[in-house]
Amino acid sequence: MPLVRVSILKGKPPEYRHAISNNIYQAMRETFNVPEEDRFMTLTEHEESDFAFSPTYLDISRTSDLIMIQITANSGRTLDQKKALYARIAELLVKNPGVRPEDILINLVEVAKENWSFGHGIAQYA
Repeated sequence: MPLVRVSILKGKPPEYRHAISNNIYQAMRETFNVPEEDRFMTLTEHEESDFAFSPTYLDISRTSDLIMIQITANSGRTLDQKKALYARIAELLVKNPGVRPEDILINLVEVAKENWSFGHGIAQYA
């Protein structure tokens, strides 16, 4: 069960925001074996004063169209699966909504399965 948090600058239309979440979900389904309906995401828009980033870290030229994606998921996926996820997210977001690949930052946080409760205060995976 991945939990996805996306941060962007305020001002993008709903279609742009929906394309981001839809394509991240598609990439997770294709590369991380995420089951259908296992979709838990938030997309937060920030004022410019609350959205700090380096425009040149690691010699990557970023713009104010930067999308910061944080995915919390169960540990256990291979390095190849992780690389495939990052590449597929970038590929899909370049196509729709038209983001530059330089403007896609992805952070994967891995946790043990017992660190989830899907409801009722029960650790369903423990």
